[in-house]
Amino acid sequence: MAFDWIRRDKIHKTVILDSSAILMFFEFSVDWKKDLDSLVGSYRLVVPTAVVRELEMLSTHRKYQRKVNAALKLIATFKRIDDPAISADEALMNIAEKTNGIVMTNDIELRKRLKNNHLSIIFLRGRKKLVLEEY
Repeated sequence: MAFDWIRRDKIHKTVILDSSAILMFFEFSVDWKKDLDSLVGSYRLVVPTAVVRELEMLSTHRKYQRKVNAALKLIATFKRIDDPAISADEALMNIAEKTNGIVMTNDIELRKRLKNNHLSIIFLRGRKKLVLEEY
């Protein structure tokens, strides 16, 4: 059964973050909080532990170290959700199905899989604006 969580008479959507979306916050000048407010309204951000592990592995690469460390600091304040899936993509899909959540990602292959499974997606269009595709 899908659900939104309710707090003080407000319905909150669950937005599940992929590593590509988290890194996007530091790569492009996007006011992601403002865009999310206008697209979704009230929401909570969650990060699968598989995505956290993915970012931790990326942090060992010198090329990505600065962005990834900043990303890890940012997501420390977000709720983490455990999922038994081995890959981050599978975890994102499982959590989206269980919570009726919206996956935020820039990964084209993942977006296709989400679309084929009729799961809602938020992605960056034109390096400047977040777009919501609901299914």
